Amino acid sequence: MYSATFIFAKKQFDDEFHRLDQTIATAAKSLPGYLGEETWENTGNGLVSNVYYWDSLDSLQALIRHPVHQQAKAAQANWLDGYKVVISEVVRTYGDSRIDHLLAPPPSGATPS
Repeated sequence: MYSATFIFAKKQFDDEFHRLDQTIATAAKSLPGYLGEETWENTGNGLVSNVYYWDSLDSLQALIRHPVHQQAKAAQANWLDGYKVVISEVVRTYGDSRIDHLLAPPPSGATPS
């Protein structure tokens, strides 16, 4: 499993940003290998983090190559005051059952990823 974390500082979002953002989200969800996503905001520094989970690096690359993603990336300076992307291989997930999360631990008795 892989994750792509998109960390950014916001500027002013307009209708074009929201249109592209929604189109990219829809495209991601339609791609084979998409496992889910979550968003976090750090109120201390104002940074936002979108984390997308994929079953393979090829699946993640399909979103990166998507034409609408490329369009948004080319125009990112209109809406963002800086960004970083972190691509990671998920080696293991674990925890208890008290948080309902898309990367929930395997059922009891199963071997962790």
